Amino acid sequence: NRRKKKGDSILENPLIPNPFPELCCSPFASVLSASLLPKATSRKKQVIKVYSEDDTSRALEVPGDITARDVCQLLILKNHYVDDHSWTLFEQLTHTGLGRAIEDHELVMEVQSNWVMEEETKLYFRKNYAKYEFFKNPLNFFPDHMISFPSETNADLSHSGILQMFLSSGTYPEIHGYLHAKEQGKKSWKKLYFLLRRSGLYFSTKGTSKEPRHLQFFCEFSNSDMYMSLTGKKISGAPTNYGFCFKPNKSGGTRDLKQLCADDEQSRTCWMTAIRLLKYGMQLYQNYMQPYQGRSGCSPLNITPMRSISENSLVAMDFSGHRSRIIENPTEALSVAVEEGLAWRRRGCLRLNSHGSPIAMSNMGMSIHRSQSWFHHKISREEAQRLILQHGLVDGVFLVRDSQSNPKTFVLSLSHGLKIKHFQIVPLEDDGKLFYTLDDGHTRFTDLIQLVEFYQLNKGVLPCKLKHYCARIAL
Repeated sequence: NRRKKKGDSILENPLIPNPFPELCCSPFASVLSASLLPKATSRKKQVIKVYSEDDTSRALEVPGDITARDVCQLLILKNHYVDDHSWTLFEQLTHTGLGRAIEDHELVMEVQSNWVMEEETKLYFRKNYAKYEFFKNPLNFFPDHMISFPSETNADLSHSGILQMFLSSGTYPEIHGYLHAKEQGKKSWKKLYFLLRRSGLYFSTKGTSKEPRHLQFFCEFSNSDMYMSLTGKKISGAPTNYGFCFKPNKSGGTRDLKQLCADDEQSRTCWMTAIRLLKYGMQLYQNYMQPYQGRSGCSPLNITPMRSISENSLVAMDFSGHRSRIIENPTEALSVAVEEGLAWRRRGCLRLNSHGSPIAMSNMGMSIHRSQSWFHHKISREEAQRLILQHGLVDGVFLVRDSQSNPKTFVLSLSHGLKIKHFQIVPLEDDGKLFYTLDDGHTRFTDLIQLVEFYQLNKGVLPCKLKHYCARIAL
């Protein structure tokens, strides 16, 4: 008994106080608890390779249970990027011309485990502004002619009402319309009437009939992933450029793909958005709301983040007179902001001209745009469209590029209404000075930076303001 007492620890005898409690491990201490040690050491780390738009890459050593959102957060911190909640991890199959945005909650190692040896598959880190856009403007994603509600539901639903139907387990709107389907084992495509229901995707064997005896099962989504066609008609021979497909997990390659294509971008976006909501449900909404957790005013389906107190306290001021005054008219505030920006640029040009020759400054004004993230040197129209599509067809996504048809001009490529439009920027010479214009000289700018900054504040002749630029980041 005496020998046993000598072996007793200080913690086992409550009568003797511990003189150094900070050096001992309490059984309630979660950080140093012995029960947690095997769990911590069991997190095996693996190396993944992530590419950027300019094909630079970075190898990361990450734990096996890391999610796509965690990888994005890690790259944001390492590269000192601003986190605007639009950074996304993309999976791209080079040989088949397919790609998809990996959902924020998906485990990266599980995604890689579905890769097959004969496919060249890469992970890309880029922005996707359309990732959760349907939570903000669902009516733009689900046109009336493609969606049907249960008979007991009121057809006049609000934005949040449509989302609640998609996210609830009891009801689900029916998506219907024509799609081109690639026949299995053949090169031909057939146009069929499809219906998306909670149980899966079906097509009608008799016109637009929805009777159960005329519906044939096409696919379900629990064991497959949905990809967008990035190459259009080139590889698959599809009748349109708006293709998407379903690839079974751990499939043998292109022979197992179930390929579809829509007649326009609005139709493709509707189908793909509805299938995402059907497959992941509330998980998508939780992914979207995660950056706003804990903020006031973010109740369920109240998806517009609240402005901060500091933003609400900002006011427009006019300092042009002897006394400053608050500008209450929003239109006047906007015009004053534009004038201040142009005046600042003119002062900057005068300071530069005082130290440099006119010829040098003229050359610099012609090429200063090349340092901007929104400018893409010598890319084709097709490359510009692909780049904007990958960043998301949200109103205001844009880039500026060299014109292929006219070497002296530039082109502004802009997304609006789920379409990509191209506007020619024409150089204009007046009184020995060079200007740039989008509206035949009515509005002139000394360089492309001025032009872009103006249309970021004013819609002008464009269908919408410039909001998000496509940048080729480097890792």
